Amino acid sequence: MLGSFSGTTVPALLNSTSNQLYLHFYSDISVSAAGFHLEYKTVGLSSCPEPAVPSNGVKTGERYLVNDVVSFQCEPGYALQGHAHISCMPGTVRRWNYPPPLCIAQCGGTVEEMEGVILSPGFPGNYPSNMDCSWKIALPVGFGAHIQFLNFSTEPNHDFIEIRNGPYETSRMMGRFSGSELPGSLLSTSHETTVYFHSDHSQNRPGFKLEYQAYELQECPDPEPFANGIVRGAGYNVGQSVTFECLPGYQLIGHPVLTCQHGTNRNWDHPLPRCEVPCGGNITSSNGTVYSPGFPSPYSSSQDCVWLITVPIGHGIRLNLSLLQTEPSGDFITVWDGAQQTAPQLGVFSRSLAKKTLHSSSNQVLLKFHRDAAMGGIFAIAFSEHYTYLNWKLGKLDFVPGSI
Repeated sequence: MLGSFSGTTVPALLNSTSNQLYLHFYSDISVSAAGFHLEYKTVGLSSCPEPAVPSNGVKTGERYLVNDVVSFQCEPGYALQGHAHISCMPGTVRRWNYPPPLCIAQCGGTVEEMEGVILSPGFPGNYPSNMDCSWKIALPVGFGAHIQFLNFSTEPNHDFIEIRNGPYETSRMMGRFSGSELPGSLLSTSHETTVYFHSDHSQNRPGFKLEYQAYELQECPDPEPFANGIVRGAGYNVGQSVTFECLPGYQLIGHPVLTCQHGTNRNWDHPLPRCEVPCGGNITSSNGTVYSPGFPSPYSSSQDCVWLITVPIGHGIRLNLSLLQTEPSGDFITVWDGAQQTAPQLGVFSRSLAKKTLHSSSNQVLLKFHRDAAMGGIFAIAFSEHYTYLNWKLGKLDFVPGSI
């Protein structure tokens, strides 16, 4: 049906698309009016010329007769310049009401889709000279952008692209790229990402094509509590890093810095580290703590552990044994006044020991823990400047270097 009309408004011009036209008039038994007067003339049913398909675009619609409509849309990354819909007009000469549109790679803009494409101006042709283009990827809060380059070619050093983790010129730069090497993928940790492109007055090249995809900014698992250590870091989102440090007397086993990775299942790039007590070692710091293996849990397995404590020349070591808990049979600690087991002994200690103070006559003290009993115990050693205190406090030993 071309239309149904009533009242006093004159209908618009109508065009049939066949060689026959059916007209039906109806009136009821009530009010009479002047009716209508229409004229018609024969027109040829030739079609409009086939419209051109824009480069980097697609056309929808295969009929080009009078009143037929053809639609256009662009490939991702291109903007439609012109009318998205054109109609075949009646008349002596068939023509479209608007020319076919163009698909243009524009200089800058804002994209808000959850995934999309950004192109340098003129892509895949060469970009123009003296361009400064800025695009903003604006995603919902709680999402970041995963960016991958598909094509890249700029004049080295002079024409470049910058990616910033935020909406401002002062936002953290994730990367600056120039030349012909394809950049690696990038992960923003902000819901807004800035893409900036600059070209100077000289050489022009094809530029770049990148695609982005939104991903949820879930956090990696909380690494705390971290037994016998400290975790430092501002957050656990993708791209953020945390640092692990052990308390005095403990040794870090694993990687000290972990970074939260992108992926379907959010996780750190390495297993969580742990803090353990080493069985022996050389101690040269001015203060610290030495613990029995496994502290604060009882030590296990038969083993000999040897620690050499060295303080600056001209200082001695005072050992303050406040408490020691070892098995009475076969478990003991020997302290030598020097770096070798041939040096004079300051004492051999086992079982439970009340507070006792020892003084070295040199800047080195050798400690050896021996265990062969079936059950375990605990001890600990801490040290600091001036005098060396050896505190056995629930198995803890403190020492401090001091002048002699």
